[in-house]
Amino acid sequence: MIHRHLTELLQRSKKSVLLLGPRQTGKSTLIQSLHPALTINLAHEPTYLQFARNPAELEERLAGGEFHTVFIDEIQRLPSILNTIQALLDESRSPVKYYLTGSSARKLKRGGANLLPGRLHTYRLGPLVASELAYRMDTRRALETGTLPGIWTETDVRERQKTLQTYAATYLKEEIQAEALTRNIEGFSRFLFVVAAEAGKVLDLSKLAGAAGIPRQSALRFFEILEDTLVLRRCDAFRKSARRRLVQHPRFFFFDTGVLNGLLNNFTASADRLGGLFEHLVFNQLLDSAAARDRHLRVSSYRTEHGAEVDFIVEDGRETLAVEVKALTTVAHVDPRGFRSFAQYYGRRHRPIIAYLGTTRKAIEGIDVLPWHTLLETLRL
Repeated sequence: MIHRHLTELLQRSKKSVLLLGPRQTGKSTLIQSLHPALTINLAHEPTYLQFARNPAELEERLAGGEFHTVFIDEIQRLPSILNTIQALLDESRSPVKYYLTGSSARKLKRGGANLLPGRLHTYRLGPLVASELAYRMDTRRALETGTLPGIWTETDVRERQKTLQTYAATYLKEEIQAEALTRNIEGFSRFLFVVAAEAGKVLDLSKLAGAAGIPRQSALRFFEILEDTLVLRRCDAFRKSARRRLVQHPRFFFFDTGVLNGLLNNFTASADRLGGLFEHLVFNQLLDSAAARDRHLRVSSYRTEHGAEVDFIVEDGRETLAVEVKALTTVAHVDPRGFRSFAQYYGRRHRPIIAYLGTTRKAIEGIDVLPWHTLLETLRL
């Protein structure tokens, strides 16, 4: 089993923990490695029904023994149980530490769930990150079948691809249909595949709605569902008070390249797809690597109405990086126009960087050219 960075953070936490992440990122495996004294899996239908029918079920189970740690999986299926946990934490002289996991923040947020302020720390777990593999992640493999732990450790490439091809069907059945997030499952399914085809681009809900054959308002709701269930991520436009007009629409990315390729039924990082897949990989690795260290990282994009752009603006509280992502194994020259435009707009000290597929670190015209692994190491991620 690959060791996850969050393990020690969760173990050391004096508070109870809510661990959020998309399906198959290894949340349950991570918590089980902490050896909780009692495990309650709400994804198991009979267990879920027992708790749904009996509001005192948790208290009755805890009364059956001394449990210092309790693991409740898929907590979003029954958000009301958080009220019971708060009461138990407040009443107990030797409180139990709860490990709660969920693959959807939607029902927690929309249901007004009690997230136990002051009693619960929230963490996020994504797919594997480069530092968890000692910065030796096989880039081609990551681009083609992604970095979900169960996929990464599978040696048979056909098995990896088959599992990823069924991810969408499982997601639609267990996350969308079972939780009744929308009644229009057919329209949502069409929208999901349309979004996959447009991933990495600037968000245009009218265009997505037209391609999926649904009203724009439905497209907005479906997009929010994909965000709330942690499948899609926005990359917001970089904002700063200035006169120059920027393109304010966000870009959007799937949380894993393998899941994206499974939806498209195309696992080849061909020349026409390589750039988009590499941008997905770098964007996700930045965010997931920061989450794995429980660090805040802001990643946005810069684009003016005149076409000047920088792929990602990365801010970690200490420094700002302007990062261009190049799906090339060699970089001989640099087009400085995007960097120059951002420098003029930003007006503050920052570091321009090109992240690429090569293995040699160098500098061209004052711009650092780094292998993408090295970019993460530079940020100590």
